[in-house]
Amino acid sequence: MAELAAIQLVRNKLVELVKENKADGQPVVVTVGALSPQQAIGNTVRQDYAILEGKEVMIQAQFGGGFGQAFTDSPREFEGTIEDVLSFKLDTNGNRAIMVATLNAIASHLGIISGVKHCRNDEPEKCGAIIAEELKKKFGIVKIGMIGLQPAILENLVKGFGVDNVRCTDMNPRNIGQNKAGVIIWNGKTQTNEIIDWCDIIFATGSTIANGSFDDINDRVQKAGKKLVLFGITGAAVCAITGIDRICPYGH
Repeated sequence: MAELAAIQLVRNKLVELVKENKADGQPVVVTVGALSPQQAIGNTVRQDYAILEGKEVMIQAQFGGGFGQAFTDSPREFEGTIEDVLSFKLDTNGNRAIMVATLNAIASHLGIISGVKHCRNDEPEKCGAIIAEELKKKFGIVKIGMIGLQPAILENLVKGFGVDNVRCTDMNPRNIGQNKAGVIIWNGKTQTNEIIDWCDIIFATGSTIANGSFDDINDRVQKAGKKLVLFGITGAAVCAITGIDRICPYGH
């Protein structure tokens, strides 16, 4: 798979930040490790989050006093310099996730972004209600196309907008075709066009940046004249760079 535009933007921003802050050539260590579900989101009431089912793992990068996280289905341990990260070929989910987490950590350290660590314990449950309310205040009652199932958010979108105004796609074969909060989950690999054509707002997980699907989604949304909003911590720095809206009420 070829390298993609969004991840190239991440790399370019990393190069820029390194030069601006004279970090190039210095032995600055970026350590990336996979977090256990409890480390990532604590003890939640719900047990149907992807991270608890083992379908995705959160990695965390640390740079100075900043942390950065990213969800990925291909986690790997890494420790090295920023230059090492910048040398990665970005044609795999694992490498892209490390690049994204590293940018989040550096941007956090420099005070460019906040809310870069995942919400915990009862916060993922409360997050959904706040997200639904924020979207309703900003856009009114519209058709929401959710890309990437997060069950607590989906339930609250259905409550806030009505089941006829919500659709959701996901990549996990176990979720596709299942009824979640009254919504039949569509196939994220084959029904992206359909959900974009149907909706007014695409509400997508930031994990799309790390898994390589973001560029296609963003291009289709732009061509369709729709609005794109990301949720979660993975896309924190990319949203700050591009100006794409992000909602993450309980990011730490």
